[in-house]
Amino acid sequence: MDRRHFLGNSAAALGALAGFSGLAHANLQKAEILVIGGGYGGATAAKYLRLFSNNTAKVTLIEPNASFVSCPLSNLVVGGSRTLAELTSPYDNLSKRHGIKIIQDSVSSIDPDKKTVKLASGKTLRYDKAIVSPGVTLMMNSIEGLAQANKAGVTLQAWKAGPETVALHKQLAAMRDGGTFAISIPEAPYRCPPGPYERACQVANYLKQNKPKSKVLILDANQDVTSKGALFKKVWAEQYPGMIEYLPKYNVTAVDAKTKTIKFEVQDDIKADVLNLLPAMSAGEIAVKTGLANSNGRWVNVNYINFESTAQKDIHVLGDAIQVAPAMPKSGHMANQHAKVAAAAIVAELSGWEVNPAPVLTNTCYSFVNDKEVIHVASVHQYNAAEKTFKAVPGAGGLSPAPSTLEGVYAWGWAHNIWADSLG
Repeated sequence: MDRRHFLGNSAAALGALAGFSGLAHANLQKAEILVIGGGYGGATAAKYLRLFSNNTAKVTLIEPNASFVSCPLSNLVVGGSRTLAELTSPYDNLSKRHGIKIIQDSVSSIDPDKKTVKLASGKTLRYDKAIVSPGVTLMMNSIEGLAQANKAGVTLQAWKAGPETVALHKQLAAMRDGGTFAISIPEAPYRCPPGPYERACQVANYLKQNKPKSKVLILDANQDVTSKGALFKKVWAEQYPGMIEYLPKYNVTAVDAKTKTIKFEVQDDIKADVLNLLPAMSAGEIAVKTGLANSNGRWVNVNYINFESTAQKDIHVLGDAIQVAPAMPKSGHMANQHAKVAAAAIVAELSGWEVNPAPVLTNTCYSFVNDKEVIHVASVHQYNAAEKTFKAVPGAGGLSPAPSTLEGVYAWGWAHNIWADSLG
C-alpha cells in the first residue's frame, strides 16, 4: 500500500469515530480525563478527546506555562534569524473553542491506586483516565560538573524552547570572533527537535555572517550523524567549509566551569568559548517519580495500540517520554500523532467500542541548514498486531535530495498547520 492509502485509511477511521460519537456510552460523559503537559502531545490529545467525543468528554489540561512555545524551529532563535514570539501560541483556543478546562499548574505526584493527581499548589484532582505527556528530563548528573556549570550560567542546553533559547543566542552574540562554539550530543535516543545538527548549522550561519573567524565543534557520542547524515555532511562541507568540525564517538563525561574545559571518556580535553552541552535524557520527571518509566528507569513502556502505560492501568503516556518503536523518532510531529491515536482509543474504550486495531502514524522532520534552506525526512509507521509494535512502512517515507528554499516555505507551512491542529 502507498502512503496516500495509509493516510486515507487513518483519516477515515478517525472521521468515523468522530461521526458516531453521538452514540457514546454514558461512561464517556461521566469520566474525568486529565491531560498532564501541554506540548505537542498533551495539547493535541486534549483537543482531540473533545473532537472525537462530539464535545462530550470532560477534559482538563494541566500545564505550568501560560503559552505554548515550539521546540521545532527554535534553533532559528539560537541562530538569530527568528524570535521566540514567532514560535509562541496561546492556549486560549483550547478553552474558548473546545471547552477544555485549563489549570496553569504542575503535577507533583500521581496516585494510580486512588486515581488522583496532586498539583504543586496542593490541590488534588481525581481521574478516570489520565494522559501524561511530560517531555524529557535532562539527566544533568550524567556529565560531572554540568549541574554546577549550569548554575553558574557557564553552560546552557536550550532543549526546551524558552528563555534558555534566547540566552544561548546572547552567549553566541557575545562570543569573540575567532572563538569556538561547542555542542555535545548524547547517545541516542534523545529529543529531536530541537535537532543538534540543525543547531550546529544555525550557529555556523550566524558566525559566517558576524564572526567569520570562529568555529563550531560538534562532539557526538554516537558512531555517526543519527539523522540526515549525508545531507548534513554535504552542507557542512559546502556552506561552512573549515567552520564546522564534526567529531564522532566523543562522549562527554565532565566539564570544568572555571576553565570551560570539556572532558571525554577517551579523547584529550577540549576548551571552548560557548558550551552547549547536552546530557543524556529520560522521560519527564513526573513519569520517573511515578514509576511509569519502567524501561531502564528512563523511558515509559506503552501498549502501542492505545499508548496505555504497561506499568499502570488507565494512564496513557505520549511523546518523547515513551520507549519508542523501531525507527520512531522523538519528535513533536510524532507526539501529535501519538495523541490522536490515544484520544481515539480512550473515547472508544469509554464508549464501549472496539479500539482501532491498525493505527497509522506519520512523521516529518524539517531541518534548517541556514536561515532559509531546509532538508527533511518523512516516514509512515503502521501498527503490527503480531509484533505489537509500530513498523516503518518501506518506501512510504522520503528524504530531501538537497537543501532548498522551497522546503523552507514548506517547513513554515508545516509549523503553522500543526500549531493550528494542536492549539487552534
